[in-house]
Amino acid sequence: MGSLLWLLQWPIRAVVLLIVAWLPLGVEIESFPIALLSAVVIGLLGTLLIWPLKLVLGPVWAITSLGGLISPVSLLFNWVITVILFGLAAWLIQGFRLKNGLVSAILGAVVYTVLSTVILRIVGLDVDFTRASALLSNLPLA
Repeated sequence: MGSLLWLLQWPIRAVVLLIVAWLPLGVEIESFPIALLSAVVIGLLGTLLIWPLKLVLGPVWAITSLGGLISPVSLLFNWVITVILFGLAAWLIQGFRLKNGLVSAILGAVVYTVLSTVILRIVGLDVDFTRASALLSNLPLA
């Protein structure tokens, strides 16, 4: 069911990327095919890079959140990972640009995550904010 769920989410996430590009956040996406590719790349990067990002950010997260006791710090690290993935996808894909650099990456990633979550829940395809969020919240960072 996981693969089918992902296939159903893919075009929805692409439409969400187009909505994000339409908003005045500094995110530019040239076309729907670029949005489809971007949605795939963001998902793949989240799957492939979660462990390296956890290794890099894990010690800082553990210290600043007192091992996960302070929830807002944990949430902040989830957003940091989402921004990194969003920015990396924009850097890799021609036709997906962040006009204002880090500011556009932050705003775009936050709006993309929130809209994706809300829309996917409305249509019955419930998911966590990101794979990174799910992994970070369910696995201890030894």
